[in-house]
Amino acid sequence: MRPESPVCPSLVAWGNAWLAGHVGLDEAADHVEAAGGPVVAGEVPLRKYLANLRSEGLRELRLALPAPGDPLGLSGPPPFNSAAVDAGQAAIAVLADRNLGFVPQPDRRGSSYVGVLLEVHDAGPVRHDLPSLAEAERELSDAMRSATEALTSVEGPAQHRPERPERGGELAPGYPGRAHRVSVLATRLAAVLRVADERGLTSGQLAVRGAALRELDRAVRRALVAAHHAIFEPVRNR
Repeated sequence: MRPESPVCPSLVAWGNAWLAGHVGLDEAADHVEAAGGPVVAGEVPLRKYLANLRSEGLRELRLALPAPGDPLGLSGPPPFNSAAVDAGQAAIAVLADRNLGFVPQPDRRGSSYVGVLLEVHDAGPVRHDLPSLAEAERELSDAMRSATEALTSVEGPAQHRPERPERGGELAPGYPGRAHRVSVLATRLAAVLRVADERGLTSGQLAVRGAALRELDRAVRRALVAAHHAIFEPVRNR
């Protein structure tokens, strides 16, 4: 499962919108499956699995976008953390008496079937040291400015850029407008990071450029996590 795949972000955004009463279960599941095809958790279809979780006290869904050395959104145990880092993403279901972690993997049951399998793990408690939306927006702005200054100081051949900015990052109904803006911006910056071209640069230039892009990548992931959790923030932060 590619880290840039929107399966877990879609599950968190639309699952929380459903839990908050802004959309129905069918609409939420349709949007999640539009991102990656039919979704099953274990052997259970997504709709039925979410309905079962709600009857067990599902309260909210949380997003994790970890990278090696930066377990953003994760709090263990090690098997879940390791699987989530390998996938570059995970979702965490917060229930009354326990938490469950979901890690997406390709689900290919035949030559014509392509979907998503959510591996189900035990998960640790929700982390409370994650950035608020306002904090993440400031960090993203600072990282963009620093990256721009660093990259413009690196002379090299013309870099490849996408012909059009990549679309995406839209959240579900019920999220504040600021969260939508931050998510869209972070998603587009993530697309830029994926197509960054390092050909023709010296080792010193690569070091400067790499440090700037790593900091921007961290800020992008923190902004996306904060945006997807903004539905839980007080109205004054929206």
